[in-house]
Amino acid sequence: MVLEVEAMYAETRGLTGLAAMSPPVRAALGKVERHRLVPAAQQGLAYRNHPLPIGQGQTISQPYIVALSTDLIAPQPHHVVLEIGTGSGYQAAMLAEVVSRVCTIEIISSLGKEAEEKLKQLGYRNIEVRIGDGYQGWPEKAPFDAIVVTAAAPRVPAALLAQLKPGGKMVIPVGASGQTQELLLITKDLEGRATQKAILPVRFVPLVPRSGA
Repeated sequence: MVLEVEAMYAETRGLTGLAAMSPPVRAALGKVERHRLVPAAQQGLAYRNHPLPIGQGQTISQPYIVALSTDLIAPQPHHVVLEIGTGSGYQAAMLAEVVSRVCTIEIISSLGKEAEEKLKQLGYRNIEVRIGDGYQGWPEKAPFDAIVVTAAAPRVPAALLAQLKPGGKMVIPVGASGQTQELLLITKDLEGRATQKAILPVRFVPLVPRSGA
């Protein structure tokens, strides 16, 4: 799987600007036990480089996208990162291998609780799971060094942008549900001004709010 992901980095470097995985992300990709974070029926496919269904109409993203999203935020060992869309817990586990702490929000209670239990079983003590509306972020824990959103929003949520530290980065797929979206890299400068760059086309499940966010 790691070699497949490395090959995709090389193939897409003209879009992403990343020709290869960073060593910490490569190590995390090889270490995280993906088969323990997917349903039993999918375990035989866990290390293939494609998304898999995890129930409740949700998916676990392909390893390439998870690695790329992790690399794009330029993670550092002291960083505190917010993830929106816990899902299976795979992206949270990848982040937990390369940063100090991960705060992750899942709107579907059953998925969030299952992911939390599995992550504890895998020994992750630097991940905190919250059941809630990802559009609102986690203001009590803000600001964050980086934010990774694993579901597509029609626009960048203002609350998430406000919770990103100056100098921080956010990765988020933006676009209509059921259509091709753009994976965006949002960078906030030290004065708090945000700029965005389209990285590559993607297809994610929608980011669902609890209310009309």
